[in-house]
Amino acid sequence: MFALKPAQLRLIAEIAGHGQLQTAASAVAMTQPAASRMLAEIERTVGAPLFLRQPKGMEPTEIGAVVVRRARAMLREMRSLGAEVQAMREGFGGSVRIGAVTGPAVGYIVPAIRQLKRDAPEASITVDVLPSRDLLRQLSAGELDFALARVLPEFDSRQFDIHPMRDEKMALIARAGHPMARAPVVTLTELADYEWIMQERGAPIREAALEAFGAIGLSEPRNIVNSPSLLFMIAYLAKGDAVAAMSEEVALLLTQPPVSAGLAVLNLQREVRVSPYFMLSLRRRPLLPLATRLRDLVIAQSEAAGQSARGPAVP
Repeated sequence: MFALKPAQLRLIAEIAGHGQLQTAASAVAMTQPAASRMLAEIERTVGAPLFLRQPKGMEPTEIGAVVVRRARAMLREMRSLGAEVQAMREGFGGSVRIGAVTGPAVGYIVPAIRQLKRDAPEASITVDVLPSRDLLRQLSAGELDFALARVLPEFDSRQFDIHPMRDEKMALIARAGHPMARAPVVTLTELADYEWIMQERGAPIREAALEAFGAIGLSEPRNIVNSPSLLFMIAYLAKGDAVAAMSEEVALLLTQPPVSAGLAVLNLQREVRVSPYFMLSLRRRPLLPLATRLRDLVIAQSEAAGQSARGPAVP
């Protein structure tokens, strides 16, 4: 067993490439005597000559050809390692795992990742779209770099770095041919007797919908199908006259091009807001550059959306 240093690997590769010790020495910024001594040291370490001195130059021996091939491969790996580490330091390489509730996942994380991928196509990014409770559980366990979620009382908020984001606007959707889809204005009173498909109790969107019913003196709808699955919601809405509550970002994605899933946003009479969510990361776990870069892009997307919603500043 023997090990060669990077400088020795480079000298071997240059001798094989140029066929001349003097030219190889110049390529690795050494004098010819120093290069000759290093080659002799390498051959003693290997236990065999690596090159034959021919009139036309230096030719690898049979053993030398094997060492040259391996030296070149190791040098390529070292260059690749250096480039990968540099990319990671600058936030263009490595891996990141994040999580979000559905609305900001659609509204901010999708465009932020697309922007990041233009500059860092080889970055590995994983996104979990889950309820806040599941996201906080994963974040607390160190399984996520950051999450867009709501702070829940059963978790110690002191363990998180918390950046305020936004609240969500609730939208109601139904199939495009729904009896209320073309109404200029729809009230919750008119919708109370329709079938509904909702997330489980405790989900912020569902709680906001039920609070909106309560604010006008109505109890929750009697005919409800419960499911956390967005795909199931879409399939169920397409087959009948059920109504679903979801974040405005998701509703617009489903009802506008290029998706246009045969669904429509109902023109609800009063605006319904959902409790705010936050950008959360663990205080005890500093973010790596790639995660920091993606987090900053997500925050920028949110701020840009907020500015667009407020409209241009008045001079």
